[in-house]
Amino acid sequence: MMLSPRTVTLEAAGVGLEGDLILPEGATGIVVFAHGSGSSRFSTRNRQVAEYLASLGLATLLFDLLTPEENIIDEITRELRFDIPLIGRRLTGAVDWVVENAPTRGLAIGLFGASTGAAAALIAAAERPQAVHAVVSRGGRVDLADTALARVAAPTLLLVGGRDHQVIDLNEQARERMTAPCELVTVHGATHLFEEPGKLEEVQRLAAQWFLEHLAPQRSTP
Repeated sequence: MMLSPRTVTLEAAGVGLEGDLILPEGATGIVVFAHGSGSSRFSTRNRQVAEYLASLGLATLLFDLLTPEENIIDEITRELRFDIPLIGRRLTGAVDWVVENAPTRGLAIGLFGASTGAAAALIAAAERPQAVHAVVSRGGRVDLADTALARVAAPTLLLVGGRDHQVIDLNEQARERMTAPCELVTVHGATHLFEEPGKLEEVQRLAAQWFLEHLAPQRSTP
């Protein structure tokens, strides 16, 4: 039976951000999602991945990186969605919220970032090395994490579409700057958004294996 998410408000980096938390009974890990530019916690792709992870016993948290007021501004200017330091601070704040709040306190934390959200995930991992145990990037602009790359300690999985040639190159360059365990996997036949039949399912399977290994090693991988 699919668990219904509960709406939560995160106090992150000085603002309140709306989120959806799925907390399966007995969860020992939680995956916090950072969506890509111009998206929100209602991203259909991230929600599909989150529901799959929850079905395997991992808690998930999808939240908006911008406030409603900021979203209105961003729809006009399109500037905030590319403010990587800002969304990095927001995701770091979300990690702190998970650590400090009773429902999620004690859960091993993983981060799943898509597009520009992947840069935010790596920044948060670099800022909170004791809290973040694993990172997965989907079609991520991980190069935008810049100097944070070398400070990431969490094992990191970079998933890129096999036909997304520019992002493959950027991920390869970023991987060379990282000192943490890092794997780059290209999903054959997929473009940037993994819209082709079966490709997002391959992403969620690979992400689940990574998170189950690093967040809940006592579980068997799917």
